[in-house]
Amino acid sequence: MDMGLKNKTALITGSSKGIGKAIALELAKEGVNVLINGRNEEEVQRTVNEIKLAFPETNPQNAAADIVDIGQREALFAKFPSVDILINNAGIYEIMSYEDVDDEVWNKYFQTNVLAANGLSKYYLPHMLNNNFGRIIFIASEEAVMPSGQMPQYCMTKSMLLSLSKSLSKLTIGTEVTVNTIMPGPTLSENVQQIIEGIFADGNMTFAEKEKQFMASNLPQSEIQRFIRPSEIGRLAAFICSPYASAFKGSPIRMDGGMVPTIY
Repeated sequence: MDMGLKNKTALITGSSKGIGKAIALELAKEGVNVLINGRNEEEVQRTVNEIKLAFPETNPQNAAADIVDIGQREALFAKFPSVDILINNAGIYEIMSYEDVDDEVWNKYFQTNVLAANGLSKYYLPHMLNNNFGRIIFIASEEAVMPSGQMPQYCMTKSMLLSLSKSLSKLTIGTEVTVNTIMPGPTLSENVQQIIEGIFADGNMTFAEKEKQFMASNLPQSEIQRFIRPSEIGRLAAFICSPYASAFKGSPIRMDGGMVPTIY
């Protein structure tokens, strides 16, 4: 299906790997010129080269920057003053007990997971409104609505993104600009795969067997009983970016594999 996105420009934060990279690949597949972001210049350029090789008709570019740093964010705006699509994917997480989350940690997570995304959105949204087309997507988590208790500092910021998305959506009334949030469940990022491989020392087990055993023991509430693949989130994001998804406005879009119980 042609998503109608050819020659659009998209900035995807944290896109040198993981979910961000998967979204960039799916958008490039649709003919989007993707701006690859991350703090590591070499990793970013490697991803740019990979996408250019796979989709030579597009023009991926290096948008390396620490978006938490206001100065680097301003430099990014100067280099790329306007985009059609903004995917706020970059973020940090780690398992922590509530007792260990001091004010410094709260502030770090707020600055990284919320304020950086807000700063980008605040800059690019007016340009989208002027053009009467634009897409802003925040990548949250099922932890935003169903905190596990293992990452209170992370859950707090992801819940904030749901509220911020709805507030910004109110500014797009009557336009072809949309602001939405995607809430993935447990996803097989590079880090997660390494963790699973490390847990099971049996070299005779396939990864599929390790994954199945881990899910049954640790995430029995998952209805798919496997990790979501980043490419699945990428395909969903590409659709939400398309003109066919213009009715999604301020929506928290769940892709959690059945993790979150639905109450009617």
